[in-house]
Amino acid sequence: MNSKDHVWMNRCLTLAKKGTGVVSPNPLVGAVIVKNGKKIAEGYHERYGGNHAEVNAIRQALLKKADVNGATIYINLEPCFHTGKTPPCVNAIIKYGFSKVIIATEDPNPLVAGKSITKLRKHGIEVNIGVLKKQAEVLNEKFFKYIRTHIPYVALKAAQTSDGFIAGSDGSSKWITNTRSRRMVHHLRNEYDAVLVGAATVRIDNPRLTVRTVKGRSPVRVIIDGKFTIPVTSRILNNDAKTIMYVSERYAKLERKKQALLTKMGIVIVQMKTINESIDIINILLDLTARGITSILVEGGQRIFTDFINSRCVDKLCLFTSVKIFGTGLNKFGDISVSYKKRKIQTRSLGSDCFQEYSIEYE
Repeated sequence: MNSKDHVWMNRCLTLAKKGTGVVSPNPLVGAVIVKNGKKIAEGYHERYGGNHAEVNAIRQALLKKADVNGATIYINLEPCFHTGKTPPCVNAIIKYGFSKVIIATEDPNPLVAGKSITKLRKHGIEVNIGVLKKQAEVLNEKFFKYIRTHIPYVALKAAQTSDGFIAGSDGSSKWITNTRSRRMVHHLRNEYDAVLVGAATVRIDNPRLTVRTVKGRSPVRVIIDGKFTIPVTSRILNNDAKTIMYVSERYAKLERKKQALLTKMGIVIVQMKTINESIDIINILLDLTARGITSILVEGGQRIFTDFINSRCVDKLCLFTSVKIFGTGLNKFGDISVSYKKRKIQTRSLGSDCFQEYSIEYE
């Protein structure tokens, strides 16, 4: 392995991140073209439906009149083999005469899954796999989970006091954390396809759940409101972003006028069957999968957090802890019926607040 491989692959990962929030359901991909030890071009997947990273890098090289024949191309994900919104990138690599392709990870998509690697080698192109593999897997963890399980990647985002409460005794939870933490939440929203809350959070906190204080796009907003209780005047029921509501069939029938009004307002109402007065979380996730949602940031409240954990579908916990003390209030979770482990990924100081990220592994 060339000593520069890590340098160029790290650049791929940096480029790939620029596609955050705009390429889903596609993966984040960057590409760097190197010849005679020097970078001659680079590119990344800039938007869903647009050219992939490899093609953008090749186009940049051609615009600069650089000769890519015999060059090496670094990519953090195996190039695509199939025709989707764009032609197969593997064909472009072969066409322009690259001598070597260095890839961080294979693509788990069954339409690719090693096929491009095999094709490149059949055409006499050297292929090396595994440079910065772990970093590349983390970068595209949402895409990998979605492709492998056909269920969206799920992260719980909770803000708690130093004594462990996510809300006061009255259920209110606004402004537990400081400005830096709230700004980071907006960054997180931009990274996910959807943000999800329960009806209680909407009634008590009246959130907008949009991206406002940072550059980015607002995710799809998802509300679980089995009994169809949230007021039609709620701030989330606007056109700032697409909004989907999951309500029980029974209560939807009882509230036909409300349903008609919200539908006219552009809100997508999805009627679901219930089990013991509750909508099954897995059924909601499967419906969201069918709607092209690959990742979800769950923002509350306690019952929703608990239901998601008990459904064994949570992948990550994003926990913000402030210096405030409530003394009494609501904890993150209610009655947990499953066994799981938290593995700390990172801890970061946000002024007076602390941000911790954990992966969730079920036993």
